[in-house]
Amino acid sequence: MPPATGGGLAESELRPRRGRCGPQAARAAGRDVAARAAARNPKRPARGSRRFETASRWALLALVTLLSFATRFHRLDEPPHICWDETHFGKMGSYYINRTFFFDVHPPLGKMLIGLAGYLSGYDGTFLFQKPGDKYEHHSYMGMRGFCAFLGSWLAPFAYLTVLDLSKSLSAALLTAALLTFDTGCLTLSQYILLDPILMFFIMAAMLSMVKYNSCADRPFSAPWWFWLSLTGVSLAGALGVKFVGLFVILQVGLNTIADLWYLFGDLSLSLVTMGKHLTARVLCLIVLPLALYTATFAVHFMVLSKSGPGDGFFSSAFQARLSGNNLHNASIPEHLAYGSVITVKNLQMAIGYLHSHRHLYPEGIGARQQQVTTYLHKDYNNLWIIKKHNTNSDPLDPSFPVEFVRHGDIIRLEHKETSRNLHSHYHEAPLTRKHYQVTGYGINGTGDSNDFWRIEVVNRKFGNRIKVLRSRIRLIHLVTGCVLGSSGKVLPKWGWEQLEVTCTPYLKETLNSIWNVEDHINPKLPNISLNVLQPSFPEILLESHMVMIWGNNGLKPKDNEFTSKPWHWPINYQGLRFSGVNDTDFRVYLLGNPVVWWLNLLSIALYLLSGSIIAVAMQRGTQVPAEVAGLSQVLLRGGGQVLLGWMLHYFPFFLMGRVLYFHHYFPAMLFSSMLTGILWDTLLRLCAWGLASWPLARGIHAAGILSLLLGTAYSFYLFHPLAYGMVGPLAQDPQSPMAGLRWLDSWEF
Repeated sequence: MPPATGGGLAESELRPRRGRCGPQAARAAGRDVAARAAARNPKRPARGSRRFETASRWALLALVTLLSFATRFHRLDEPPHICWDETHFGKMGSYYINRTFFFDVHPPLGKMLIGLAGYLSGYDGTFLFQKPGDKYEHHSYMGMRGFCAFLGSWLAPFAYLTVLDLSKSLSAALLTAALLTFDTGCLTLSQYILLDPILMFFIMAAMLSMVKYNSCADRPFSAPWWFWLSLTGVSLAGALGVKFVGLFVILQVGLNTIADLWYLFGDLSLSLVTMGKHLTARVLCLIVLPLALYTATFAVHFMVLSKSGPGDGFFSSAFQARLSGNNLHNASIPEHLAYGSVITVKNLQMAIGYLHSHRHLYPEGIGARQQQVTTYLHKDYNNLWIIKKHNTNSDPLDPSFPVEFVRHGDIIRLEHKETSRNLHSHYHEAPLTRKHYQVTGYGINGTGDSNDFWRIEVVNRKFGNRIKVLRSRIRLIHLVTGCVLGSSGKVLPKWGWEQLEVTCTPYLKETLNSIWNVEDHINPKLPNISLNVLQPSFPEILLESHMVMIWGNNGLKPKDNEFTSKPWHWPINYQGLRFSGVNDTDFRVYLLGNPVVWWLNLLSIALYLLSGSIIAVAMQRGTQVPAEVAGLSQVLLRGGGQVLLGWMLHYFPFFLMGRVLYFHHYFPAMLFSSMLTGILWDTLLRLCAWGLASWPLARGIHAAGILSLLLGTAYSFYLFHPLAYGMVGPLAQDPQSPMAGLRWLDSWEF
């Protein structure tokens, strides 16, 4: 085989080593290859050669890092207005600075870091971040953008180091770094106040740490082994703490760990004590450490966001009692529910609100023409109800009557305080939800009929048979029809004031929208207690936060005038996203991948599947090949297989998701496809050079191929860089536009 060119390592470095390309890559198959190669060339590389290789590695790493930082920080201050989702994540950074509680569908770490970056750079949290296009003016926004650009700048160096360790080839690592440095999509995402560069930073850090830890497999329990194993756990916690997409890289590390332990289990030279140490180390560093750090981010999140804010209504009454400024904070009310109490009843489902009624009737043709019952998100006098016994109209608040507490299984009436009508249901169909029964307000001055009777049930009875404010979860079962009171969450038409539908469902399965809790509680005959003693514990609010986040993720809807996309669009770079501007007079930024990079990545995936299958079949059949070819084949299968698995894990799950999807969701997978491209083309070019060894110019094939790919990638960036750095003037559809010839697909709208 010709000597490695174009920055490649010596042939001895190309052969797989223990743990170098996956979990102890090429341990079994590589031993025979290495033995034959050692027999042919027993001499170690010269010391000067090794020094040159080391210097080359560091020099190229410095070059890659410099280029990455230069491209990410160039024109970072433009445009000086809100772009795309900066309106969300910049606002959330402000909430942290102001300690105002809010709700988001993602875990808190990314937003906390953005808020911290803003605070440390002098931003005071007063900018409103209302809508894209609003100018920042005198507000300090560069600290938050700079922080995201800083983390985004490390993607290319991390990919360089990862591929270098997987392939032992400088040219493969350099090509990978160039693909990411000169990709307009990665560049755009890194220059704004977004979660994506933070997420991708932790994903790549986890991947690099895992590969480095694998490379230390022949030195278990050494300082580098512990360092990289621990750093893998820290990076996993960071990825999951930014977005739940971090679960995909956790799965990849988990599969790697299982394969690693399975190999060790088959090594009969290891004692059971040693195996126990290996297992314990991985449990501590890859399970306990990430969980502890992930939980700690929520502890800090709850500690910092201590003031009432726009996120209160998404959470339970008990949760809201923690927040200063909320009407439940430091309030004093009776602890246990008694007959005659005036109460509000809140649904446990997110964004449903309080059981509500008003004097308006259901219109003709909508069930019985009786008083409407709805749920309403805001505090209101029409949310107040009086709880009474079902079989008496006597006043329980009469001083001559003893206090009688409401208990699990009691038959009750709920009388609307403002209108004196009872909560009522019957066999008429609900306004919007088929096969559910209508719920109305019925009766005069509390006098109605047997359809006003409800059995109150305490779910799980964690706090006993009594009904405890804030804490007890209750269901109301209609005595006549057997249905359970709930809210469908559907918005009523204008006749229902666009409040939410309340129904009585015959399906008795326990769901959050049919479970309620008592929030406000007024009863002059009962002593008050501070709600502080009823506040939930940290594990309870942690669990509730995750339930609300998952519910919110599943319910995400597309924004106005914004294009959603489908997963099959993403690898082909079918359609981008407008970050800023629409008209020819606007400063326009368009999120679109560099088409040369993306289509090369797509081609590489197809070529890898083809070539990898051929090589795997040949090796399985025992085909005899020279040591050099066997070594390169192992690099392709092991190293390429690692990153192909990463691409699959970060891409295919989106086909199963029911939530709204956007183009930027593909970028973590794109990182892995770029690493695969670097490994594949470097290996294929080396195999071509070996196959054409008799040809006089064979020595230059690898160098020429790598150089062509590097120059082509750089030139394509020169052509498409206005997408990331901003365009002004005619749109690409206009023949006079400088971008007119670059609109290669009609679906590109720049």
